This record gives sequence, C-alpha cells and structure tokens, in this order.
Amino acid sequence: MPELPEVETTVRGLAASLDGARIERVSVNRPDMRRPFPPDLVQRLTGARVTGLGRRAKYGLIHTDREATLIFHLGMSGRWRIDPEDLDKHDHLVLETENHRYALNDARRFGFVDVVDTAALDQWPAFAGMGPEPLGEDLTARHLKEAFASRKQAVKLLLLDQGIVAGLGNIYVCEALWHARIDPRKAAGKVSLPALERLVPAIRDVLERSLVDGGSTLRDYARPDGQLGYFASSFAVYGREGEPCMRPDCGTIRRLPQGGRSTWFCPRCQR
Repeated sequence: MPELPEVETTVRGLAASLDGARIERVSVNRPDMRRPFPPDLVQRLTGARVTGLGRRAKYGLIHTDREATLIFHLGMSGRWRIDPEDLDKHDHLVLETENHRYALNDARRFGFVDVVDTAALDQWPAFAGMGPEPLGEDLTARHLKEAFASRKQAVKLLLLDQGIVAGLGNIYVCEALWHARIDPRKAAGKVSLPALERLVPAIRDVLERSLVDGGSTLRDYARPDGQLGYFASSFAVYGREGEPCMRPDCGTIRRLPQGGRSTWFCPRCQR
C-alpha cells in the first residue's frame, strides 16, 4: 500500500502542472472503486479551477475554487498517470485540463475518491479523529509520552494508530524504531522520554529521506511521471530478515508478527 511518502510524492508530482489549472472535463469510467464514486463528482469538478494540492495522512487532496476538495486514496495499487498515451481499463477517473490529462489508475480497485466541502474537510469521518502529522510541528516527544501513558500495547502498534500519529505505516515505523534504537515489542507506556526524543526526529528523517528518493516501490507504486521510488534500497530493517544489522558488530535482523503485520528489527541494538 502506498504510504505517506508515496502519497506526498504523488501530490507533488500532480501539483507541478495541475495547480492553478482549470478542469475542463471529468470522466468516470466505472461506477465504483472500493466505494461508489460520488454522484455529484462530475458536476462539482467540471469547470473548477485547482487552487492547491495537499495531503492529510495517506490521503491526497485537490482543492478547487468552488470550495470543494477532491480526496483520493490510492488503496493497494493506485497511481495517477499524467498524459498517458492511451487510456486503459484501469483508468477509472480522468481529469482533463487545457494542456494535460490525469488518469487515476487502480488495477485492484482498493482506492477511492470523495468530494467534500473544503470548509468541512476536518470533519470528514477519516480525518476527524486523526493525530498530528509526522512531518508537522505538533508531533513532539511530549505528545507521544502523553498518548502512550500507562499503555501496555507494543510501541510499534501504537505508532500505527492514526489517532496518535496520522499517516505512519508499517515500513516507516519499523525503520524509525531501528534508527531510534527502540524495541518494537516494548510496552509504549514504558518508553522513556529520552527515547521518544530520539524517535520523533528519526520518524521525520526516515520520511524525508524517502521523499528525496521518491518513495518506496515494492509492488505497484509509481510516481505520476512513471518513475519508481528508490527508498527501498535504503531499508535498514524492513524485509531484511536473517541479514546482518547495519550497525557494526551488531546482531541479525529478525521478523515477528505484530497486530496482523510483520515487524523487522534488530534484537541486539533495539532495547
């Protein structure tokens, strides 16, 4: 599933040519993806001018001058294609401006879109209870300490809770915990404030380095320009079971199931 850096990379790729453009035509090529397309989507977007693009957690946002915002989620395999030579059967939503065509392509159809009033964006159900953005100033060690207080759940699992931090996914939590030398199995309430003070910059650093590399291509993800993301080549622990830790004279990377997902970590240097 595309995670925060992949969505942010997608948004930046779209913004380069879509920001400020007028949407002249909107085509919906099937009735639904994971959810039905909003019945008023074509009416609300046709003729609208894009006033900005953004991201909230793992959702992309396209704002318009009609005080309406298109929200998109890429699901498991979704991606936007800019100026495809030919549309194919998986291009489910197409936006056309004077100079470009933007096709939302999703072979597995786990993604979806919605259109909401921009003024009510924070009340949209998925956004209403979200925690702070990991790249924003509101994510602090003190915030995590308060959110984790007396919690017995593993710190790895609570970092995936969108009500505590918005948009963190499995790859980047594994990587950040390794950089901060925190055992993913440790009860969140027992993680010290100094450890959390290492964790917050580690989260930001991992995400920002992934953005520089264009995200992580594991299966279907590609940027709007068609290029792949290369951060996967920099993974310290994710997917590296049985390989040596990158720290000198350290241990061997292990994998264990947590909350229905796999966690990779080094049991020697992550305490």
